[in-house]
Amino acid sequence: MSGRPLRLLVIDDSALYRQLVRNTLREIPGVEVVGMAKSGQEAITLIDELDPDLLTLDVQMPLVNGIEVLRILKTKRSRARAIMLSSLTANGAQITTDALLEGAFDFIHKPNSADAAANRKLLLSELAEKIAAFRLTPADRRGDRAAVPPTMRSPHAIMSAAPSGAGAPSSDAVVIGTSTGGPVALSEVLPALPGDFPAPILIVQHMPPQYTQSLANRLNERSEIEVVEGAEGMEVAAGFAYIAPGGRHMKVERRGGRIVIGVTLDPPENSCRPAVDYLFRSAADIYGSKLIGVVMTGMGRDGTEGCRAIKQRGGRVITQDADGCAVFGMPKAVVDERLSDETLPLHRIAEGLTRHVSGRRTAPNS
Repeated sequence: MSGRPLRLLVIDDSALYRQLVRNTLREIPGVEVVGMAKSGQEAITLIDELDPDLLTLDVQMPLVNGIEVLRILKTKRSRARAIMLSSLTANGAQITTDALLEGAFDFIHKPNSADAAANRKLLLSELAEKIAAFRLTPADRRGDRAAVPPTMRSPHAIMSAAPSGAGAPSSDAVVIGTSTGGPVALSEVLPALPGDFPAPILIVQHMPPQYTQSLANRLNERSEIEVVEGAEGMEVAAGFAYIAPGGRHMKVERRGGRIVIGVTLDPPENSCRPAVDYLFRSAADIYGSKLIGVVMTGMGRDGTEGCRAIKQRGGRVITQDADGCAVFGMPKAVVDERLSDETLPLHRIAEGLTRHVSGRRTAPNS
């Protein structure tokens, strides 16, 4: 930030919840609540008037809901970003997933236990975490009035960004790890792949249960390849993308001559379950030098040690460049450890995967 407080607008149709969120935000240093709105219509007016950096936006509101607010902001080219507040229900999960695909920065669940103090504590923890992640976003995408740094890439990342030549060795599988901003990134990469993509894709997107199924459904609607939520014992096949189920680790293993998915409740890694490192390690053991790992937008370091395992077995690592990341934390950690072979803008990742998996160069997407 440029020294000024982060300006937040609270939007919720419940007066009680508006007050709860406002009072909770006041406990987070460097945050200023500049206004509150009780409806989507009022929110649009206040956003124009108050120019907030960030919204806390209720998913389900009458007349103009949270998704419609996001779409209106997109048409207005508003700089304000949104943290969605959703209920932990199947319908809430689907609507929240749609909001993430519309460009919402992140989401949290509305705490709903009988213990009001516990609800407030959980809400404070979740909001503080998301706001900390938002502060790490590039200035041109979080509304800083300060100048945007020319680049956040390390010198190694800049050098490695040049595409490899034709005749690159063919790979047998792709693993992808992502977190904050991941649904939007995945919605650009997966639909850009051909339906006959000649390798399986295994994905960890940090999300809780129900949300990963909703994400798989939406991405499948947009993609030529088949996108499904991974399940225990599911055979891994080319032309399919498997998203790790929320709240469970996903791995690949050999069973009776087949490569299948394993789903476990092993302890969290990097405070995550599913964890990128967990999937990447298992895939490196199975595919060795024929594996490509991709690390895209997200906060933290999950995926770094998994990429190390891929490199140790002769595989290849691609990272998303800083300019297209909601948060550059995960790919930056890989780049800083000099584990990235190639750093690509988001719109070039599908082309890079097709090139390396097929062993030939294709025309890059424009």
